[in-house]
Amino acid sequence: MTYAGTTQTVLARPVADPYPVPSVDIGGRFWFKAVMVGDADHINRILLYAYQDAKPHPVLVHQAKYLPPYPRSSQPWAITGQQHVYAGPLERELIYSCTLEGLTP
Repeated sequence: MTYAGTTQTVLARPVADPYPVPSVDIGGRFWFKAVMVGDADHINRILLYAYQDAKPHPVLVHQAKYLPPYPRSSQPWAITGQQHVYAGPLERELIYSCTLEGLTP
C-alpha cells in the first residue's frame, strides 16, 4: 500500500466474522480494510475496501471481492495486480496490490 510516497504493509488473517476487522489509517487521507473470511484450511472469500477519510464519516471509494478457488502455491500469488484509487477534491491517489500467501500444495 503506497500513499504520498510512504509504503506500508497491511496483513490479513482468516476470520469467521468480517465485521469487527478494523480499517487501517493510510496517511490520514484513506482507510483500508482487508478481510479474509474462512480458516487456515479453506478461505471462503477475500474482501478489500478503501475509504476516503471525510467528515462526518469515511466514504467508500473502492470495494473488491475475490472468490475461490485460490491456487495453492509455495510462492505468494498476486490477487489484485496494482490498483490505483483516486478520491477527494484533490484526487489523492492510493496505490495497492494484494498477494495471498500460505496456501501450500
